[in-house]
Amino acid sequence: MTRSSPRAALRRAAGSLAAAGLLAAASLAGAAAPAQAADVPVFTLGGPADTGLHPYPESGRPKATTVGITLNNPSEDEENGGFGGDFTLTFDLSGLAGVADVTFDGESGPECKVTGTKAVCEDWGVRPGLQGAADLIVTAADGSEDGDTGTITVTGEAQGATFTPFTTRLTVGGPDLVMKQLPFRSELTPGEKQQAPITFANRGTRDADGVLLTLRYSRGLHIPQRYSNCEYTKDDPAQPDFGWTTALCSVPGAFEAGATYTLATPLTLEATERAFYDTFLYRVEENSAAQRTAQRAGARFERGDGAVLKAVPVKTGAAARSADLDPYDNQQEADFRTENTADFVAYGDKVAGPEGSTVKADIGFRNEGPAWIGSIRSGEDVAIVDFTVPQGTTVTARPDRCRAVTADGTYREDQKSPAPRYVCNTSMTVRDGAGLDLPFELRIDKAMVGAGGEVTVRNTRLRDPKLPFDPKPANNTAYLIVNGEGEGADSGGTTGGTDGGSGEPSTPPTSAPDPSESPSGTTGPSESASSATSGGGSAGTTGGSAGGGGLASTGSAVLIASGTAAAALAAGLLLFMAARRRAAARHA
Repeated sequence: MTRSSPRAALRRAAGSLAAAGLLAAASLAGAAAPAQAADVPVFTLGGPADTGLHPYPESGRPKATTVGITLNNPSEDEENGGFGGDFTLTFDLSGLAGVADVTFDGESGPECKVTGTKAVCEDWGVRPGLQGAADLIVTAADGSEDGDTGTITVTGEAQGATFTPFTTRLTVGGPDLVMKQLPFRSELTPGEKQQAPITFANRGTRDADGVLLTLRYSRGLHIPQRYSNCEYTKDDPAQPDFGWTTALCSVPGAFEAGATYTLATPLTLEATERAFYDTFLYRVEENSAAQRTAQRAGARFERGDGAVLKAVPVKTGAAARSADLDPYDNQQEADFRTENTADFVAYGDKVAGPEGSTVKADIGFRNEGPAWIGSIRSGEDVAIVDFTVPQGTTVTARPDRCRAVTADGTYREDQKSPAPRYVCNTSMTVRDGAGLDLPFELRIDKAMVGAGGEVTVRNTRLRDPKLPFDPKPANNTAYLIVNGEGEGADSGGTTGGTDGGSGEPSTPPTSAPDPSESPSGTTGPSESASSATSGGGSAGTTGGSAGGGGLASTGSAVLIASGTAAAALAAGLLLFMAARRRAAARHA
């Protein structure tokens, strides 16, 4: 049983979209399970409906095929929806007599024992979602003939859980569709177009009765053609972060064994104005209702209204007529890097209240484009929002994705007691026009004139805070202002600057003046006792020193321009400069 976090699973899918396609097909047989009592979980066994086997060779060892059996836990509760007990999977192999031989991959799966025509696998724990249950290594049996077929039935058993059984069919021989890799240009500019003459071959022992072409491309790419024998959808629900467009094209005809085919008219692949890092996936399979259902993955598709997409022979080979013998070569992928930028603009807030009150503040950032940014291959977060808590306040509620860190931004084990700073992960993609909204609640412990906390959107690496795709770093920082002059001050820098972004941040912090001179009546500087009383949240970042112009480690405040005496202003500036020199010395 594969045990991994949801994020690790997503990274593997992003690193190899071929595996995602196979899992989509595998999940076909594990669709809806019958309703059961709420306290008895129902797990669905699944896998490929049909698998083709390479014929037994005249000499040498037979070529093996892997049949992946899956297990689906429908719970969406990542924290509490898992099953923590022992379970047993039983495989009935009697239907393969004379057709195929089966062993189990012990390295990637559970412990399995084969006795005659029966195999028993024992494992523990079922996490929420779709996961691998066992990998069967299957070869055609000695003496089997082209066209021989058999079945495997899988059942499961566990105390306190129910398993929906699954049957898969194996056939000796069949088509073997192989997608050719196209020589794309990978370094592009917005608006650049190139041809995509999709080409594939059938290297199997039988003809393919029609083919299903799957075209999937991320948000920055576009194919203008909309064929009448293709179905289209955007924003694949299986991978919503990427903004995928998916086209499923049913191409009729008998695609002969030994022949190679190409599209009658090449597709046009365009890098749009939002392109940055993008991926194009192109896949071929024998067409069937089962394959179309699996590739749809529950999404709603709309049929195109253009011409009919056709494939024509490139050359004709020896004909020799079901499931693909090697599904791992049915797909190719191309990655593109477009010369483009994305402007991430931080925003703060202004709040006001008396001592002891709790205020709500909204901070975050927006991607003003033009590009979308996606870590398609790595699955890493695109950026981090780094928030320094204003002096005299305590964070009492925070978003789940935000994690407490130390004053210099490093890892902090304690997530409940006072913290001076928080880091909030974005996600593996940030679309153009989108961003991240982060609602915080703060208790005002000591009233101060214009206490300010820095809000910075930065790189996930604290020691290298610059966003490599952002040409306007000046607007990466804004402020959360507490009790500014006139019950609040404008958050963030002033508009303008030579780069069109925000100007320099507001004046750095001082404590409120003497009570006789301050409308708030606060005496002296506040202690930094910022914390979150809400739980958990996603992990932020570890290690390094502050980036994005971080202020003093105990928080920050902004001296609001007013009628304060010049002497107080000068003293405040001197105190601030001294504090900055001490901070620089500590971090030298």
